[in-house]
Amino acid sequence: MLTILIIALTVVISMIAFAQHNFFDKARFYPYYIHHNKEYWRWMSGGFIHADYFHLAVNMLTLYFFGPVVEAYFTQLFGANGLFLFGVMYLLAIPVSSMYSYYRHQNDIGYAAIGASGAVSAILFSSILFAPLTTLQLYFAIPIPAWLFGILYLFYSWSMSKKQLDNIGHDAHFFGALFGIVFTILIKPDIVLHFISQFTGR
Repeated sequence: MLTILIIALTVVISMIAFAQHNFFDKARFYPYYIHHNKEYWRWMSGGFIHADYFHLAVNMLTLYFFGPVVEAYFTQLFGANGLFLFGVMYLLAIPVSSMYSYYRHQNDIGYAAIGASGAVSAILFSSILFAPLTTLQLYFAIPIPAWLFGILYLFYSWSMSKKQLDNIGHDAHFFGALFGIVFTILIKPDIVLHFISQFTGR
């Protein structure tokens, strides 16, 4: 299962970063150093390290729950190519979800970001396209329809991104989610009709 491989790789790299500050600093998504020092590896490496074990656990648990769902849909639709497309979506989501932050902060020497949230958001929203009526557990306790969760998530992420009240990468959450939707539609255009039919029953 590709999801498990991604989780294992992310956990190992994050734990190395926890133990080695120099590695952590070199791996962070740092727009200023990407722009001025041409450290292009940061586009990807930042998506495999985390601030602490809680940050890591939240992202990897979300990926654990929704990754296999999207893998199953992709495999059903595309056969052997399904896992390849899943991997492409996840990996592309890391830099794509950070593009807005890059252009916003490329001359800001004090800004840096870490975490797989953008890519995980892409997987989550791809799953919502396939099964919008699924009940999700908000905060692992509050039942909410997936489609409603998606709307609230996007609104909250964009609103918090503009306010900049905390150190959470709301930009990456928002654009990662949008990328998951767009990527899924591009490879399976009739998913839009499937999504609508879930509500109309047709």
